[in-house]
Amino acid sequence: MSRISKLVCGFIVFAFTLVASAAEPDWTGYTKLLSTHVKKGSIAGVDLMRVDYINIKNDPDYQMTLDMFTSFDTNKLRTDKERLAFYINAYNILAIKMVIDHWPVEGIKEIGNFFSPVWKKDVGMINRQITTLHHVEHEILRKMGDPRIHMAIVCASVSCPDLRDEAYTANQLDQQLDDQSRLFVTNSKKGVLQRGKTLHVSKIFDWFEDDFHVVGGVKKFIQRYRKDIPNNAEIDADIDYNWNLNKL
Repeated sequence: MSRISKLVCGFIVFAFTLVASAAEPDWTGYTKLLSTHVKKGSIAGVDLMRVDYINIKNDPDYQMTLDMFTSFDTNKLRTDKERLAFYINAYNILAIKMVIDHWPVEGIKEIGNFFSPVWKKDVGMINRQITTLHHVEHEILRKMGDPRIHMAIVCASVSCPDLRDEAYTANQLDQQLDDQSRLFVTNSKKGVLQRGKTLHVSKIFDWFEDDFHVVGGVKKFIQRYRKDIPNNAEIDADIDYNWNLNKL
């Protein structure tokens, strides 16, 4: 085989490898949507990332992103990181969609009621199948066993973890989830407030306490990102949860 033929064959193999390895969707449009309409701010004294729901609705990248989730074949996702990134992104865009579909609302919980909570309402499509926020969170994400998801999925509320202004990707996932976790546990108004030997923490750590057992419990999880937390600290999940929209 000639040198040129070898080079051509090598290029074809390289190109095929790149295509074959591209199991995730193209997150470019979703990242552009988030970076344009998610901005730092504060509401009721809580620092957070605020979301411009009105302008998201009118942005062409919004419908393009929804269409991508509808049409993407999730069987192409080969690794846990690819699946985790995909479904975190899915939860967050569907939570945004839920708010936009019922605009104007002051809080996402207003969309539902005791008998029909918002989390169990049909909200959109993934892989051409209707889904709910409850299904994505409890039947998919939580079963993947990484408690850091609770620092990344955002139910459109002030006391939720911050919505990241970029899409989650498999290659960056560990860094992104660690970053989100650190941001949340260092936010004293909604994440963790230390007073003496007591850690006043978000109700998220109470609601999903069992999910943190895999890393040694809630305190161990917090200590991973807060080196100032003593081992004898006591935990009280009593920070008020503000369900008002994280709107811009």
